[in-house]
Amino acid sequence: MTDTIKRQGWLASLRTFFHPQVITLLFLGLSAGIPILLIFSSLGLWLREAGVERSTVTYFSWAALGYSFKFAWAPLIDRLPVPLLTRLLGRRRAWILVSQFSIIAAIIWMANTNPVATENSLIIMAIATVLLGFSSATQDIVIDAYRIESANMRLQAMMSSSYIAGYRIGMIIAGAGALFLADFFGSDVGAYNYQAWQFTYLAMAATMLIGVLTTLIMSEPVLDRSQEMDYSTQDYLGFLALFILAIVAFIAFFVITAKIELLTRLKQDLSYLFANKALASFLIETLRLFMAALLAILVAKMVMTSRLVNTAMVKTTYVAPIKDFFSRYNLKLALLLLALIGLYRISDIVLGVIANVFYQDLNYSKTEIATVVKTFGLVMTITGGFLGGLLSLRYGVMKILFLGAVLTVATNLLFVLLAQVGYDISLLYLVISADNLTAGLASAAFIAFLSSLTNIQFTAVQYAIFSSLMTLLPKVLGGYSGSMVDSLGYETFFIIASLIGLPILVLVYLANKHLSISEFKLKDS
Repeated sequence: MTDTIKRQGWLASLRTFFHPQVITLLFLGLSAGIPILLIFSSLGLWLREAGVERSTVTYFSWAALGYSFKFAWAPLIDRLPVPLLTRLLGRRRAWILVSQFSIIAAIIWMANTNPVATENSLIIMAIATVLLGFSSATQDIVIDAYRIESANMRLQAMMSSSYIAGYRIGMIIAGAGALFLADFFGSDVGAYNYQAWQFTYLAMAATMLIGVLTTLIMSEPVLDRSQEMDYSTQDYLGFLALFILAIVAFIAFFVITAKIELLTRLKQDLSYLFANKALASFLIETLRLFMAALLAILVAKMVMTSRLVNTAMVKTTYVAPIKDFFSRYNLKLALLLLALIGLYRISDIVLGVIANVFYQDLNYSKTEIATVVKTFGLVMTITGGFLGGLLSLRYGVMKILFLGAVLTVATNLLFVLLAQVGYDISLLYLVISADNLTAGLASAAFIAFLSSLTNIQFTAVQYAIFSSLMTLLPKVLGGYSGSMVDSLGYETFFIIASLIGLPILVLVYLANKHLSISEFKLKDS
């Protein structure tokens, strides 16, 4: 009798994979997964073939920092209607469609930019890449809100798994697919061919039409928005002006301080003091980042004192979601949860930024990287994602979250072995199998965990804050991974990348200890 009940329970869990919302998230995940590798690995290989230095290539990963700051404009996306489209498609679908067309435009811009054609070409490529990161992050904001709003809590783990599967399929297209195409069109290390990469990126832009079609077909989430306030056109325009002025202040600070001689000398002094140029750069850039954010906040507060902005609207949009989070959890637990969110993926992301350059330095060809890392590896990630969703549904999110953290530390050490052995296709298959299976399992549990922390009244803003915090520090550190490898070597770097995952185990344990079990049971609301 007990075996029959267990069998029925597993069958019921498996049937959720075929739920319409779960299938929809598969295609939305694909749309979200295509841009990310066009910023990271595929672009990195393109730039390396064009002769761009390794440290400069990894700096391009900062173009994806839009993912880490999307909380800043998530309230804008949550509140502002898109003229005509919001009325025709609904709030979420309208913004998804706008972001998808913006992604397509950015990829086409990158395709039409040869990074080594002129002295300013690399800067133009960087601007196009930033636009791609911003547009893709915007799409993520709305897809995350759509996912949480379109189904009850029981489906969230499976929808997370489906989203990850689609995301990884998109990464296969933009990773392995892009490498196969670039190879087919005739670009290689030592034989750089711009047209090959141009055709490749144009093909990637065309694949985004899958996401566009999905957005047009799917239905808008049905929610009771009767308690939400309606604002005038002037209020919306004022809100938009507030955001633009704050962003201008943020960017202006970075442009101006880049030319300050005092900071340059301070960076040189710290490099000498720590005997580590990468660490000195990281400290100075972190200081600039903090001061720029502070200036943006001050400008926003100054604008709020004028009649240009509806102060009540700003408070409802920005302050209320944060206040809600801290009111639902006490200060100590809230800070613990934020620490866990900010650090859970640090080991995985920091290592991932330099991974493709590492494979290339071990003399693996683009075809081998595309076959083993991008295709086989991402299939393993998809498998891990579905396994993580299924196990989370059966055993609880927090247990699988802890298991994912343990496995991440262990599997990252396999890269040390690969660095010692060098070129070995069999070992590469083993390392990629373990690493990607773990990444999929951990990601599925983590997305379900973040979803459970979100209040349905503030879906877009709260989840954007969580997912931004999730990638901020890892991506900032990841930008220095090339410099760290130059200073320390691959083996030491991989050991450090693994060890920084150890504190996560303590954070997951403490979070599980202080959270009510009922808060993370995946059951119907």
